[in-house]
Amino acid sequence: MTNFGKVITAMATPLKDDFSVDFARAEELAVRLNNNGSEALVIHGTTGESPTLTHEEEYELYKVIKKAVGGKCKVIAGTGSNSTVTTVKSTKEAEKIGVDGALIVVPYYNKPSPEGLFAHFKAIAENTSLPLIIYNIPGRTGINLLPETTAKIAQIKNYIGLKDSAGNVDQTSFTRNLCPKEFILWSGDDSMTLPMLSVGAIGVISVASHLVGKEIAEMVNGYHAGNVQKAAEIHHKLLPLFKVLFITSNPSPVKYALGQVGFPVGKTRLPLVEPTDKQKEEIKQVLKELSLV
Repeated sequence: MTNFGKVITAMATPLKDDFSVDFARAEELAVRLNNNGSEALVIHGTTGESPTLTHEEEYELYKVIKKAVGGKCKVIAGTGSNSTVTTVKSTKEAEKIGVDGALIVVPYYNKPSPEGLFAHFKAIAENTSLPLIIYNIPGRTGINLLPETTAKIAQIKNYIGLKDSAGNVDQTSFTRNLCPKEFILWSGDDSMTLPMLSVGAIGVISVASHLVGKEIAEMVNGYHAGNVQKAAEIHHKLLPLFKVLFITSNPSPVKYALGQVGFPVGKTRLPLVEPTDKQKEEIKQVLKELSLV
């Protein structure tokens, strides 16, 4: 079964001053992330502003990022939407482009039943040979993919794992118990990575790795090597950053933070806006405390 690694970054999409996609900067960011601990990149996910990118921009991003890091770093396309037909089309296009896998978010807004969720994920798998990762994030989608449904989807051979952003260690534990042992769990929340490692996750699909990728890799690898105390020390050190990067809707804080550390990637498209002045000060304070600025 495909394994995309322990530290994966959900990559931000750089934008120019006119809010068009800065593809050259995206290539630079991808290389930077790969050089700083990321084994794979999710492109066009929530952090990549997927709700406000066009399909043309989405596909071009897959092409340029694959070209920039394809030999060294896996590229995972965020092709999921709340339309099964649209998700199938985007996933098929991503496969033609040559990505290494796809991240499929639980359909948002229309709130399908467990039966509808299974049918959605099954239809996608039937139309691609790509390795697929389920993405459960009830805070964004309005619906929670329960462990029983996850386990049913995990029986479909394309599905290799779950990005778990439910924020519930008990749920993660039940999911681990019900799914095949080769089915991979990643934390979808930086602050939950350490506790989720303790119940069977292998790593994280991270936002904070834009700034502290090497430290997150050290934490995860340290845990797996048996140095739990060291992993806990890194977790506690980085916890203020994990939290402040979600002080307002992602990816506004991480985009602002990247600018502060000398790698500007532009602002966010509407309806997302920059952090407030107060929030900016809080972000800058945490960056100073971690000697990132």
